[in-house]
Amino acid sequence: MFKTNEYFDGNVKSIAFETAEGRATMGVMAKGEYEFGTSTVEYMTVVSGEMQVLLPGESKWKTYKEFETYIVPKDTKFKVKVNGDTAYRCFYR
Repeated sequence: MFKTNEYFDGNVKSIAFETAEGRATMGVMAKGEYEFGTSTVEYMTVVSGEMQVLLPGESKWKTYKEFETYIVPKDTKFKVKVNGDTAYRCFYR
C-alpha cells in the first residue's frame, strides 16, 4: 500500500511505494532550501523543474534538470535548493 510523507512544514511531500527493484518515492518540493539525510543509497531523478544539489564532500552546487539523476551515498546528508515547484522520483538501494 502507499504511504504518504510530509516534511518541512508541508513544503516537501512524497508518496512511497514498492517497485520490482525495491522501495521508491514520488514527491514534490515547494520553492526553498532543504537538507536531507540518507539511510540507503538514493537515486534521485528530477521529473519536473530543476534542483540545485550540494552532495556530501562537494563544495560547489550542481544543477540537475528534468530527467537527470544524481546518486547520494548512504548515511550522509545533502542539500537541495529549488526555485519553484519541483517533482522528483527517488529509488532506495
